[in-house]
Parts: sequence; C-alpha cells; structure tokens
Amino acid sequence: MGLLARGLELWLRQQCEAIERLEIRLEGSGLRLLRGRLDGVRLRARRVVYQAMEIEEVDLRCDGIQVRMGSLVRNQAVRLEQPFRIQGLVSFSGDGLSRSLSTPAWRGLGDGLADDLLGLTPLAGLRIREDRLVLRAFASGDREPVEREVAVRADGGTVELRCAEGTPHARLPMDPNIRIERAELGAGLLHLEGEARVSP
Repeated sequence: MGLLARGLELWLRQQCEAIERLEIRLEGSGLRLLRGRLDGVRLRARRVVYQAMEIEEVDLRCDGIQVRMGSLVRNQAVRLEQPFRIQGLVSFSGDGLSRSLSTPAWRGLGDGLADDLLGLTPLAGLRIREDRLVLRAFASGDREPVEREVAVRADGGTVELRCAEGTPHARLPMDPNIRIERAELGAGLLHLEGEARVSP
C-alpha cells in the first residue's frame, strides 16, 4: 500500500507544474489490493498548478476501485478494470484565477467571459469581493477599467456567472464527465464541489 501511495504521489507530481503540499491516503489492505480491489482513496493538496490553472486547495475522495495488479507485478502501469467516480472540492483564489486566465492556455476562456459579461475584451483581471467576482477590462482609449460584479452558482452541472443586475450571464464550458453541484464564494476563495467520472 505504501509503495502504491508513493507511486501515485510521484505520478501526480509529474502531471502538475507545481504542488506545494500533497497528502494521499489509501483505504483497504494489501491482500485486497493484490486481489484487485482498493477500497478508496483520499487526496488533499495545496497550491497546485495543473495545466497552467492555479488551484489553492484540492480535497478529493473516491470509493472502491477495481485494478489489475498483475501488470504492476510485471513492472507495468496499474490498469483500471472499470470506471469509478471521484467526489470533491477545489478552491481558487482571485489572484490565482486572474493569473491563470492571463496564460495562453486559458486566455480564450477569460476573454470570452469578459466579452459575455462586460462587452469588452481582453479580460484585464478579476478579484473576489465578499460573495462576488469582480471582472475588469479596459474600453478602447480609456485609462480607467470597466468593472462588473458577478454572482456565481452551480446550474445544470456547470457554473453560471450572472451580473448583479441579473443580465448578462455566462456559463462555463464543462467536460461531460465532470458535474459541478455547488459553486460559492467565501473567505476570499471560489469553491467548486462536484464529481467526475474516470474511465479506463
């Protein structure tokens, strides 16, 4: 179990540009694992950068995973036997979101939100003010930015951003295997809670 946990930690660190702190807890026994069954996994991390997106906190858990251990014995990657679900919470700071949406990987999303919600591009930045996101962009020739407060909520498995006056609004594009069930702002962070389906 310890060997598998260390291998999983190494793999996760290779997938991410940065992880400040990472804790992994595997549930079950070595005997059950040799029979291809892992009872669950709990993962907690802080200050993660994944595909240029800065994530302040990650707390994920999953129950019962079927794995093919014979491949591990032969020094090959562990193979999944069937799909499984991950539930959890990820949190973002305003500064981290602002930096992330200015990177080439996410600039299109940031500019799309600015266009939908402010009628301007590019997005010049965002911050969190109490229970609102504040988006900022510059009109052509203006020195002072245009700002708009946006409320955030989960809706239909994704995240909806709606201006304080009710319109306009925008919805985040979402992978069909990911479903957001809760989205809220608090303590200077954007919290998203939901689940993802992982397939072999």
